[in-house]
Amino acid sequence: MSAYRTSSPSERPPFRRRASGLALALAVNLGLFLILLGLGRVAPVAEKVPRTLVVDLIPESRSAQAPTKVERKSVEHPHPKPPPIVLPAKPTIAVPPPPPPTKKVELVELSKEDMAAGDIGNLPKSGSGSAGDSEVVGRGPNGETLYAAQWARHPTDAELGGYIPANAPDGWGLIACRTIPGDRVDDCIELDQQPRGSHLASSVRQAAWQFRIRPPRKNGRSLVGSWVSIRIDYERLGRGSGSGSAL
Repeated sequence: MSAYRTSSPSERPPFRRRASGLALALAVNLGLFLILLGLGRVAPVAEKVPRTLVVDLIPESRSAQAPTKVERKSVEHPHPKPPPIVLPAKPTIAVPPPPPPTKKVELVELSKEDMAAGDIGNLPKSGSGSAGDSEVVGRGPNGETLYAAQWARHPTDAELGGYIPANAPDGWGLIACRTIPGDRVDDCIELDQQPRGSHLASSVRQAAWQFRIRPPRKNGRSLVGSWVSIRIDYERLGRGSGSGSAL
């Protein structure tokens, strides 16, 4: 008599075991997918929060009902008022008093001799200066000290004769010149002449560009730019001698 028994899974063929395991895995995944799909439909959609700032302008009637709304009021600082300008009712201008009348000064005319006598430059010097200082003989055109000329070389008759006027009488001409480097003079002016109207001072002035005169000295120092007086004595026949004598 033959007997029947059920076959165990281990005794099944390998292909069938693999097919049954694959079907079971697919069923489980499908079930999970359906569950997740159902949850996605039921879950609420999260609202997107806008990033822009919305300002709600509430009117005065509504702002009174909202106790939590704080209104900011700008504090105004009072500006100081300038002081008022008060003008005088009747402005007056003080008029300065008239100057006192000037007294008329009477001028006294002095002769040339009186003026020469009153020149302090002609007064004898006592206890001033040192040996070798140039002699002071007066004042220059602008009040400068005027010294006696000291010849470095006396002018020749040829240097003087070309500037003597025709038929010039005997006499002398006196000029004042400013010393410049090279023992020369410049800016000469006419001071005096004798006789009057002889134009001998003009002759000396025109010939002065040829003169060789040392600058004055004081305390051993050469005073280039100082003023010197130059006198030329003229003899008859138009001959001249460079004496260089001072006033």
